[in-house]
Amino acid sequence: MLDALVSIPVLSLFLVPALSSYTTSLNIVFFYMTWSTLVLSHPPLRVELFGTAAVRLLFYVLPSLVFFLFDILTPSAAVAIKAQGETGLPGGKKRGTIRTKELKVAGWALLNVTLSVAAQAAIETLLVKGLGLRSALKASVRLPMPWQVIKDLSMGFLGREILSYVLHRFILHSRNNFLARYHQTWYHALPAPFPLTAHYDHPLAYLVGRFIPTYAPAMLFRFHMLTYLMYISVISLEETFAFSGYTVMPTSFLLGGVARRTDMHLLEDAQGNFGPWGVVDWLCGTTVGDSTVEDDFMDEMEEHEIEDRIRKMLASSKRKVKEGAAGSVSSKVNGQSSRRRRRD
Repeated sequence: MLDALVSIPVLSLFLVPALSSYTTSLNIVFFYMTWSTLVLSHPPLRVELFGTAAVRLLFYVLPSLVFFLFDILTPSAAVAIKAQGETGLPGGKKRGTIRTKELKVAGWALLNVTLSVAAQAAIETLLVKGLGLRSALKASVRLPMPWQVIKDLSMGFLGREILSYVLHRFILHSRNNFLARYHQTWYHALPAPFPLTAHYDHPLAYLVGRFIPTYAPAMLFRFHMLTYLMYISVISLEETFAFSGYTVMPTSFLLGGVARRTDMHLLEDAQGNFGPWGVVDWLCGTTVGDSTVEDDFMDEMEEHEIEDRIRKMLASSKRKVKEGAAGSVSSKVNGQSSRRRRRD
């Protein structure tokens, strides 16, 4: 079964759009041929599971492991970009040392990622072979239309946000609940988020707090497999950066705000910030910390306005310099022409 993960068709799904120098039409044709070959040469369940595993490996496991090793091997460099300073390092204030506790966190996080793929396999097997129903996701040769992809992704992220908030707040942080106790003694025993902690929790609490909010919307709207791979890719990148503890983010609006609220959820002892993106927290008034979704949006708008003004000023300056240079060259040419006429 490993050939499905490392085969050319699977890898080309991720590499061809980025590395190909062909035209858009040829890229689409080649992509369609690649996807058709993959779907027709492997069972749908294998395509789904190994596609999910490949995305998790490429967009969460590998970059999170790199960040984890960076924090451990170069703590002096890592602490400079940590939002919580030494507290945000895997070894805490004993930076440069890796203890059994940190290895346990990393190990359980990787096991939970494997558990999520196994749970996905169990659900699909139960639906198709046990109950004789259609699969939760569509692994058809036909590619989804762009508008359908946008619609499904929008509904998926909205459903994930709502489910995450409800399950996190009312199940994992309820009173007299064994899942809440597991969540408190596992995840909330961490001093601060650091790489790989996005998937660290008791397995039962992890399935409720992470797996169900992620997979349930995809099942409900029955995503096409390609749409699901896009969906899980975005979530994997979000988890990688939001739980890294770093202040340097690819985007300050989305990932920066998510990372700040993730930190505050742990540091403020779960007083708020129950949803991944903070939208439902903002609507329900459970945001903790000095950053809400509205604040992030306004800051991003101001930042882009400033950047636009700077770009316009630079463009204007360049244009004036070019016009001045052209004017000086023209005046020199005109002066030389007039001198020639006088000599003649």
